[in-house]
Amino acid sequence: MSSAKHVRGPRDGGPEAASASDSESPAFSRADPEPPPPGGVLWSLSGDIRALLMLPAALTLQVAHPAVGAGVDEHSVFRTDPWGRGERSLRSLQLWVYGGTEAAEEGRRLRVLHRTIQGSDTRGRRYHALTPANYAWVHATGFPVYQHAARYLIRPMTPAQERALYAEWLQVGRILGIHDRDMPQTIEEFWPYWKKMLAEEIEATPVVRELVDVAQPVPPPDRGPWPLRVVLRALWPVLLPPLARFRRFVTIGLMPPDARAAVGLPWSAEQERRLRRMCAVLRVVVPVLPERLRYLPRARAARAAHRTAASNG
Repeated sequence: MSSAKHVRGPRDGGPEAASASDSESPAFSRADPEPPPPGGVLWSLSGDIRALLMLPAALTLQVAHPAVGAGVDEHSVFRTDPWGRGERSLRSLQLWVYGGTEAAEEGRRLRVLHRTIQGSDTRGRRYHALTPANYAWVHATGFPVYQHAARYLIRPMTPAQERALYAEWLQVGRILGIHDRDMPQTIEEFWPYWKKMLAEEIEATPVVRELVDVAQPVPPPDRGPWPLRVVLRALWPVLLPPLARFRRFVTIGLMPPDARAAVGLPWSAEQERRLRRMCAVLRVVVPVLPERLRYLPRARAARAAHRTAASNG
C-alpha cells in the first residue's frame, strides 16, 4: 500500500470474500506472524494496569463506525454479559502481545467468531464484520488511543517510541489476519487515514450513546470470589452511579480530542483539569508498586518467563 487513500472503503471486499476459509487466505497460508517483541513499547504498555483505563476509549471509538456499531448492537452480548465480554476481550488483547505461539491462534479464533456477523449499518449499507475496512478500523483505534492516553497516564512518547509503537501495532494487525494492504504502513500514512475516517465515517452511533450513558443499567459483577460477589450485589445500587460516571469520564477524557469532537462528545476545561490531576497521581503511584500489582497476570507471567529465558541464555 503506497498511501492511506488506498485503504479500501466500506463497500469494498464484501462478505463473500471475508467469509472465505482462513486456510485459503494469504494471511494464513504462510508462517504465523510474530507477536510484538519482548521489551518493546507494547510489552510495557498494554500489560500495565493503567492500560485498563485506556480500553473504554478505544472500544467506544470502534463502535463509532456505523458498521462496527451495528455489528455490536445486533450480535454482541455486551448488554447481557458485560463482565464476561470484558474479561474475554482483555484476555484476547493480552494474548496478541504476550501469548507467544498462542497469539496467531487467537487471531484465527477471532476471525472464525466474526464470520457470521453481517447486516445493515446505521446508514442502511450492507456490512460484514470481516470486510477489510471494518475489521481494520477496529484494530486501528488502538494506536491513537495508546499514543494519546500515554501522555496522561505514563509519559509522552518520543517520536522514536511512537514509530516503534506503530510498527508493533502493525504486527498485532497481522496476528488478527489483516493484510498489509488494508493498513497504513507508516505513521505518515496513518494520520491522513485517521482524519478521513473521522470526517467521513465516525458518528455517535446508538452503541456509543449507550456506552457513555450514566443511566444505562449494568448488572453487578459475576466474576471473582463468591463473598465479594455477594457484597457487590448488595451494594450495587449505591456503587453503580459513581462507577458509571467514572467510566464516562475516562472514556471521553482519554479519547483523542479530534475523535472526541468527531463523535460529538462534550468535554469541559474543568473536566480536563480533573483528568490531569488524577493522571498525575497515577504517574507517581503506579511505578512504585510491586510488579505483581502493576502488571496484569498474563503480562506479569510473560515478563517473568522472558527474564528467566534471558538469564539462562
